[in-house]
Amino acid sequence: MEHSSTANFVSNANTTDNAGITKVTGIILQARKAQEASYILAGASLELRNSALTAIADGLEDEVYVIIKANAVDMENAQKSPMLDRLMLNKERIFDIAAAVRKIIELPDVLHVVDEEWQRPNGLKIAKKRVPFGLIGIIYEARPNVTADAAALCIKSGNSVMLRGGSEAINSNKAIVQIMKKALEKVGLPTECIELVEDTSRETATEMMKLNQYIDVLIPRGGAGLISTVVNNATIPVIQTGTGVCHTYIDESADIQMALNILINAKCSRPSVCNACETLLVHKSLEQSFLTQALAALEERGVKIVWGDYDVEFNDLIISVAVVEGLDEAIAHINKYGSKHSECIVTSNDSNAHKFLQLVDAAAVYVNASTRFTDGFEFGFGAEIGISNQKLHARGPMGLRELTTTKYIIVGEGQVR
Repeated sequence: MEHSSTANFVSNANTTDNAGITKVTGIILQARKAQEASYILAGASLELRNSALTAIADGLEDEVYVIIKANAVDMENAQKSPMLDRLMLNKERIFDIAAAVRKIIELPDVLHVVDEEWQRPNGLKIAKKRVPFGLIGIIYEARPNVTADAAALCIKSGNSVMLRGGSEAINSNKAIVQIMKKALEKVGLPTECIELVEDTSRETATEMMKLNQYIDVLIPRGGAGLISTVVNNATIPVIQTGTGVCHTYIDESADIQMALNILINAKCSRPSVCNACETLLVHKSLEQSFLTQALAALEERGVKIVWGDYDVEFNDLIISVAVVEGLDEAIAHINKYGSKHSECIVTSNDSNAHKFLQLVDAAAVYVNASTRFTDGFEFGFGAEIGISNQKLHARGPMGLRELTTTKYIIVGEGQVR
C-alpha cells in the first residue's frame, strides 16, 4: 500500500471561511447528483453497463497521449515522492488498464442473482437477491490506475462512484475521469455515475467521510496513515483495505531453488505494492544452506537487510529477516506482526502446509507461491476495488460480488400476520 501523510486527510477544525464553505457545498452537490445517478445505473441492463465499459476502454486507448501528458505534469510535481513508480503512467500501463476494463466486461453479471430462495409454511415466497450498494466513495493516494479500475468495477456492479484521489495524481485523475464521463454520455448513462473530487484539500476529505445521507460505503486505499484516518473519522460504513506487512516463511523441508525464486519475486518484482514481501522468516536449520545465499541474492538486487522492524510496511527495497525455531514460531510471529494481508510458506511437508493454512490469520495464505498473486486481476476478477484485511462483509481482493449487498424479495397472496 502507499505511504500516507495523515495531515493530508484530516482537518482539526471545522471549515468556516467562504472558500471552505464553497468546497463543502460543492462536494455535497456532487454526492447528491451521484446518488441520483446511482438509481438510474442500478436499473441499467447488463448490455448497457458493458457498453459503457467498452466505451471507457476504447477511450483510454484512443486518448492515451492525453493521459500521458497529464501524468507528466504530476510526475514533474512529485519528483521528491518515494511513490513515483505507482504514479507513473506510460502507454503500456494505460493499455493494461484498458485490458483490465475489458476483462471486467467478460465477467458474469452479479446483479439480481438470487443467492437463496425458499417458501414458508404460510405460503410466502422469499428470495435473497444481490443488489448494488448505491454510491460508493473511494479515498485513495498516488495510483491513477485506481481511478479507472474502481470506476469500471462500480459501473459493472451497478454502483455510482465518488473518487477522491491524492493531490499528487490530480492531473492524471482528471484526464481519466473526463474520458470515462465521455464514455458514459456516449452510451446514454448519466455522467454523474462517476464523480471526481478535484479539490484535494483536507476539508473535502473530511466532509466526504461524513456524507452518510448520500454515500453508502467508503473504501480507503493507501498507506496505514490514510486508512487509520478514514476508519477513525468516517461516519459512513468503511470497508478497510489493508496495509501489506507480508511474510515469506522458508520451512526446513523447502526446495532451496523454489524458495529463492519465490522470495526474489515477492520482494523485488515491485517492492512498492501491498502484496510484496516485507519479512523473511527462515527455519534455523537453513541458516547455512539457504539464508546465506538468499541474503546475497537480495543484496545483489539492491535490497537492504534489516534485523528487526517486523511490523513495518517498507514499500521499498528493504526487508526484515528473522530466524525461527520452527513452524509454530513462524506462525506466532506472523500472527503477531502481520497485517492479515498475504502470507506464504515454502515447504515440501504437507502436514506443515496444512497447519500453516489453518492457523495463519490472513486474507490470503499461500503454499509454494509468491504473495504477489494477491491481486484482483490475478484472481480472475478483472480488477479490484481494494484488498480488504478486515473480516466483515469482504476479505481479500474485492471484485464485483464484494460491491453488492442483498435485498430480500417477498411475494405473497394476501397473507397478514
